[in-house]
Formats: sequence, C-alpha cells, structure tokens
Amino acid sequence: MQRTRSRRGALRVLAGAAATALLVSGCSLLDGGADGADGRSGASDAGSSSDGGSGSGGSGDASPALAELGTSHAQDLPSDPAEDSAYADFYDQDAVWEGCGQDVLDEAAVQGLQCSTVKVPKAWDDPSAGDVEIALVRLPATGEAKGSLLTNPGGPGGSGVDFLAQSADYLFSQKVRENYDLISFDPRGVSRSEGIECLDDSQTDEYRADTYDGGTPEGLQKSLDWMQKISDACEKDSGDLLPYLDTYSAARDMDVLRSAVGDDSLNYLGFSYGTYLGATYADLYPDRVGRFVLDGVMDPSLTGDQIVEGQAKGFQQATEQFAKFCIARDDCPLTGSTPEEATKELTALLDSISDDPISTKDPDRPLTGALATAGVQMMMYSDEYWSLGVQALSDASDGDGSTLLALADLSAGRQDDGSYKGNDLYAINAVNCLDHPGVASLDWQKQESARLLKEYPAAGMTDYSQAMCDTWPVKPLRAPAEVHAKGSDQIVVIGTTRDPATPYAWAKSLDSQLDNSTLITFDGDGHTAYGRSGGCVEDAVDAYLVDGTSPQKGLTC
Repeated sequence: MQRTRSRRGALRVLAGAAATALLVSGCSLLDGGADGADGRSGASDAGSSSDGGSGSGGSGDASPALAELGTSHAQDLPSDPAEDSAYADFYDQDAVWEGCGQDVLDEAAVQGLQCSTVKVPKAWDDPSAGDVEIALVRLPATGEAKGSLLTNPGGPGGSGVDFLAQSADYLFSQKVRENYDLISFDPRGVSRSEGIECLDDSQTDEYRADTYDGGTPEGLQKSLDWMQKISDACEKDSGDLLPYLDTYSAARDMDVLRSAVGDDSLNYLGFSYGTYLGATYADLYPDRVGRFVLDGVMDPSLTGDQIVEGQAKGFQQATEQFAKFCIARDDCPLTGSTPEEATKELTALLDSISDDPISTKDPDRPLTGALATAGVQMMMYSDEYWSLGVQALSDASDGDGSTLLALADLSAGRQDDGSYKGNDLYAINAVNCLDHPGVASLDWQKQESARLLKEYPAAGMTDYSQAMCDTWPVKPLRAPAEVHAKGSDQIVVIGTTRDPATPYAWAKSLDSQLDNSTLITFDGDGHTAYGRSGGCVEDAVDAYLVDGTSPQKGLTC
C-alpha cells in the first residue's frame, strides 16, 4: 500500500522480508498520497472508517467526486476462465520445477529451492492478446505434501521470490514445512515477472533524497514534477504493460498458478497488500478458497483518503510508542519526560536534518531530511528495530547519519554497490494508481493535506493522491467496495492492535465484511503478526493450515 510524501520528503518501505527476520510489508510514500487516494466508497458513500478516518475529515462533510474510472481488463468476465476453452493454453500448464538461478540463490537462506515460470494472459478479457511470464519459487515439503501454500509478502511491488528465499527458514514452522510445498511468486510487473522499468539507480537516489515541504505550493509542484518524471519513464520503458497491472489481474493470475501446481483450491498466506490481493481472489473465486490467512489487513471498502488518514494516525501512534520505549533507556538521545514531548523532539530533529543534512560514512550521500524520515519510519515496522533506532538517533544527534541512512536504504532495497534490488519503488505506483481512485478536487486535497499534517505531525504525511496519479498514463480502474467472498470456506484474518501501516480497525472491518471468517488479534506493536507474536498467533494459524482447526473465537494474543 502506498501513502503520501512527508513534508520532509518521501518515505518508501520495501515490500518483502527485511534482512533481520522482519516482514516489511510494503508501503511507499509518494508526495501526494498515492495509495490511490480518494474520497468516497463507490464515489458516493462517505464511508467513515472504524479507525476514525472518515476521508473528508476536517475538509468538509460533503463527499467529493472521485476521478473518472477506466475499465479493468480483469474485473468482470463473461465466463469462468478455468472452464472456458479460450483460456485452455493457460490452465493446461504444469509448473516445471528446476534449479533456481544465481540471483535467487544469492538471496536464499534455505537449501532446496526450485524455480519455474507460468504464463498468464496479459489482458484477461482478451486471452489472444499476448501473455505475461510469472516467476515462481518453491520449497518442497519435507514430508508428504497435502498441497501447496502460496504466499505474498505485500507491496504492491514486493518480490515473492526473494521473500520466500529469505524468510522460509525462520517464518514457517517445521509442521507447516512438512505438510506444504511453500510457493511464492513475483506478481505481474514486479521484478522477475516482466518488472516495469522506470528511473535508473542514480535517478532513484536523487528522488529518495530530495527534501521539500509538501505542504507548500512549491513542494506540491516538486512532487508533481517527480511523479511526472517517473510516469514518463515508466511509460517509455513499460507502457504496453501498465494498463494491466491492477489487482484484479494479479488475483486472476493466482488462479492459473493454483492450476499449474495441481491444486483444486488455493491455500494462501498474504501479508499487508497481500491481504488485498487475497481478498480480491476470494471474492472472484469463493468456491476455490482453501486454507486462507490474511495478516496485516488492507480494507478494500476504504477510500484512498481514509487509507492515508488511517496510516497517518497509525504512524503517529507508533512514533509515540517508540518514544516511550526510548525515554525509558539511559542511552536515549531524546530528553523529553513524556512520550509526547519526546515525539515532538524527534520531529524537531528530523526538521533540523531537513534544513541541514548531516554527514555519513559515504561522503557522496549525506543524510537528508527525506532519508532520515525513511530511516525513522523503517523502525516503526517492528519493535525489534527499536534498540537499533535508539542508536541511530544517538548517532544522528552527534552528527553521524550513517545508521539512519542504512535503515533508509534497507527500506528501499538499495544494495551496497548502489544498485536497487527489484522495482518495488515504482511497481507500487503502477498498481496503486489503478486500484485507488482519488478525489478529483485539488483544493480538497490541499485542505486534507494541511489537516493531516496538523493532526498527525509525527507521521508527517500529506495527501495529494489523485494529483499524483493524474500524471499516470492509465486511469484508475477500481472503486472502493466491500469484499464478501460469499460461499467461501473460512478465512482467517489477523490484525495487530498498534500496526502503523495497516491499522487494526481494518482487520475488524474486513472480518465483518467477509461471509465466513474469524479474527485473530495480536496485542502488539509493528506491522503484521505471524512470525512476530512469540508463538500464539503462529500456533493458531499453523493448526488451521495443517489440521483445519478453526482459531478460538475472539482469540487475542
């Protein structure tokens, strides 16, 4: 999912697994709130969110009109492709597993990975119009497999291939590994699956470091200029694929993957944006839902503006929680006596870095305000990062920005040699601008931006979502709407009470929408729960995945 650019610049958090056993499910800030952003559910329903974000907020009670929608090539089809002979070439495929290439093996923290490719229709409404090759990775079951478990790490834009290669060994229990072939994939337009190409590495460095006040006319124009530059570059190199990168298309691709690995139903574990992808699949194919787990939920009924506000509130809360942790330590550089005072002090530190960047171990890359903000926001994805965050802030207070820069680079997938792993920084725009139409009124967006900066100053978010996506070569294709998956088998929904990126209220909302679901609550900090809860969530999910045992009703971990 995608948020907005802060007044100190752009934050982007890598979708996928970070190197320290943290699921960093992708979020990227793009000056104007690019999670699509918008206004009202279905273009008319003001839809107040359960986390307090109504979308219109302080900008008025009316429901502003959304941007004009285009037509998805995958949302509405006249037949079930799995039963339509026109799609036989796709559904008759069998995944052929071979040894993985060195690029995958270099990422691997586990032995025995196998790789394959499967073709899917580029345009789902015209299977004769060409195809897209999807990259898959598999870790075979250690016992007799009862089927495959497909995973998605989030984003949009996260590489599932890298995710499984990096995380399978620590994330999944021996019980799950014994019973399932673990599989993941790069969705269309991402990394190895004909990943779109936009800015080069040096341009990406410039983009990430650029710092300006998004709440001013000059800052807004700078944002628009960057988005136009990105849009032009993406269209030049990958324009023929851009109209086909919406989540409806990716969800239909997963049904081909299900068929290609020989499963009658889809067993699935999705994180963050992966929950949006999974919920979309369940709504399209409820009768093919197998064991389904959605962790760190995106609420498909929310408008883009409600999404941005929910995240602004979430990151404000997360920053205050971190500040509380910090001031309880002797080595905390923040001197405030309360979390609120310390949070304001942290905000002031970031503002000072914006005004006067500090040096790092790389003389050619000072820590700018935008990069400092990215490093701080990276800490909020897991309390396991908080001790390192205290050290990073101490160093920055002493004039050394190296640790914060390293956190910022981790969030963006920047390698030591200056190259970027994958293309999530741009794939996220390509998907979100199609999935989330925004309020068409720029004046409304300006008011909303000012309100968010005032109410959630530590989050530092603005919301110019549709202004950003107006530069995109393709119109938005999907209106916010509830997902019911009527007739599906049980779906397990997981929410973390102080999740900054996908607030707990969204998990409760999706649980109420789905026809057949149960909610697990993790009372904790950070993004997502499975693999981070200390055993409670993991035990309940594993019992469901392996034995079909429903989690205890109202389970809180």
